[in-house]
Amino acid sequence: MLKCTSLILAMGLALSAAGAAHADAAAAASKTGVKDSGCLLEKNMPGKLIAFDRSKGNCLACHAMPSQPDAVAAGTIGPALINMKLRYPDKAVLREHIYDEMRFNPSTAMPPFGLNKILTPHEIDEVTDFIYGL
Repeated sequence: MLKCTSLILAMGLALSAAGAAHADAAAAASKTGVKDSGCLLEKNMPGKLIAFDRSKGNCLACHAMPSQPDAVAAGTIGPALINMKLRYPDKAVLREHIYDEMRFNPSTAMPPFGLNKILTPHEIDEVTDFIYGL
């Protein structure tokens, strides 16, 4: 019985330490601009966060991002977001597509993120920077 109690106590301490470490990481993340994703920390990439956010950019609903391992359950309605610098040598043109794709393709399913004020101009800039790097 003593062994079992010791084992349970040891497991409890280990779980408590893990929980404290996770809480410390989350607290550090909020102070340093680093996002906690599970137990791993990654650099805060505002454009990526907006693009992946279902209430904001939600790019993954329609686009695959093959270079992003965490881009799971990606859609296939729009083209894959790869080789963006080759496809859009002028980053300003890519930004205009994100702002209002309907200007370029009136039958698009892509919402006009800027025109409909789904994203702020600053958020569009952040998403553009992220997508341009794909």
